[in-house]
Amino acid sequence: MRATSSRPISQRGAARRRAFRYLDLAGEREEGNGMVRAKKTKYLFVTGGVVSSLGKGLAASSMGALLENRGLEVTHLKLDPYINVDPGTMSPFQHGEVYVTDDGAETDLDLGHYERFTSAKMTRKNNYTTGRIYQSVINKERRGEYLGKTVQVIPHITDEIKAVIREAADGADIVIVEVGGTVGDIESLPFLEAIRQMKYDVGNENVVYVHVTLVPYIAAAGELKTKPTQHSVRELREIGIQPDILLCRSDREISREMKDKIALFCNVDPSAVFTALDVASIYEVPLRLHEEGLDDKLAELFNIWSRAPRLERWETIVEKVKHPRSGEVCIGVVGKYVELVESYKSLNEALVHGGIASDCRLRLEFIDAQRLEEGELAVLDQVDAILVPGGFGVRGTEGKILAVRHARENKIPFFGICLGLQMAVIEFARDVLGLERANSLEFDESTPHPVVTLMESQREVSDKGGTMRLGSYACKLKDGTKARELYAQDLIHERHRHRFEFNNGYKAAFEGSGMVFSGVNPELGLVEMIELNNHPHFLGCQFHPEFKSKPFRPHPLFAGFVRAAMVHRDARLREAGGVAGVTKLPVSKGA
Repeated sequence: MRATSSRPISQRGAARRRAFRYLDLAGEREEGNGMVRAKKTKYLFVTGGVVSSLGKGLAASSMGALLENRGLEVTHLKLDPYINVDPGTMSPFQHGEVYVTDDGAETDLDLGHYERFTSAKMTRKNNYTTGRIYQSVINKERRGEYLGKTVQVIPHITDEIKAVIREAADGADIVIVEVGGTVGDIESLPFLEAIRQMKYDVGNENVVYVHVTLVPYIAAAGELKTKPTQHSVRELREIGIQPDILLCRSDREISREMKDKIALFCNVDPSAVFTALDVASIYEVPLRLHEEGLDDKLAELFNIWSRAPRLERWETIVEKVKHPRSGEVCIGVVGKYVELVESYKSLNEALVHGGIASDCRLRLEFIDAQRLEEGELAVLDQVDAILVPGGFGVRGTEGKILAVRHARENKIPFFGICLGLQMAVIEFARDVLGLERANSLEFDESTPHPVVTLMESQREVSDKGGTMRLGSYACKLKDGTKARELYAQDLIHERHRHRFEFNNGYKAAFEGSGMVFSGVNPELGLVEMIELNNHPHFLGCQFHPEFKSKPFRPHPLFAGFVRAAMVHRDARLREAGGVAGVTKLPVSKGA
């Protein structure tokens, strides 16, 4: 939303806001002979209408950030209407990124937003799909828990949905529940019915419904149109849900007169209609919604009396993103899902966080690995660093190997993640060790040199869903390495999602030719990190560090990678006779 004052956003609206308010989240329960005070959770339900991809996840995350900044404990739940048990087996083109939690759940990418915007820790109980709900109900039926009853959508499916909502709350002050899909989709009806019932189960004062909708600008008419929003709300009301707040997505300001019109036709208080304006950075969203007064309205509807939000940190982040003092670097991301940026959502944000750490803007150049296979290598000379992200399948692998070779031979900063590490290992085996046709068993089962092999624990696995090495595992870092320097600690824990690993049978040969295994799992001896001791910045990791990066706490591997890109940029500019502010990059003892 467009700023209307030169004062910091955190200071605006002070006339309508009290600095501190009494937090009334207590309820009573019996214990022994007396009564004790017990916290009563509030439920904030977020739905979407008109079209998909309106940003419900970002809206939910931003509301979580605003409420958490008022001193409240917030958690999140995403309810997805598709019948898959989880998104783990879905194509990135279908679903976007699969986000992995510490406990090994393969979840919707919105859980990444929840963790980046708040301090809440997501687990498998924070994401449920239609498939998972039905699976649970059917398992109960098979065990005889519904003995004698006809199992139906109402009450059995809706009761199961309400049970997972309560479970996700886990004692938090507020649980923000985002219902995936669009109002009107047949798949989402059981979820909408369940959240309708919640108001009567927990009390009207403990439930708020927020509907994210679209107010499009019609160029031919030269005006914004409210009819799509009216129809979306009407459909929601037919289900039995009256939204308390409307978040109206728009590419321009919505006038007070138009908000009043929307309120009138949607039976919503005029003060509860808010503009959700398009912004340059997703980290602006909490600030703009605060400027609109959304968090004040939520506090009013919930009857929550809390402290005023403290948004200075968010203002600092947005300033660094929009007006960096250290210029710009270009990162080449070599992958096969480059047509859909959502496939690399957490990766993109982690790179932005790395730029925030150095007050530098990132320009991401997404490079289709198949273009490199066709000989279009010149694009790699135009970037300041090369990153090969995770992925599955043989398509594009030879192009990724070419990108690794280009980075290694031309001393361009390189970062390989999961499959990216495996590509670096294969390239090193072929071009440094001279192992002809070295490959991964995933791509060539007849390779004479399987430098990447199937994990022992995966050899008897036949099911695809939820069977990979998933979740957080330990990694012991080697002293004197760049990895140890960047992390500044000996033992780390990172999230994984893979079936294949480096073949330790080749470890001695690799080490003898200059590859450093800088991180190893202490329990199983699996290689977790690699680097080269004759390269300014060449790192690979088998895990996914992007899942633990936040704007206020950039992941050290991404921060170090961006600093290396800045050094390379400055060196290129000096060689070309340009002007560069030299960025100092710490060099590990082994480099």
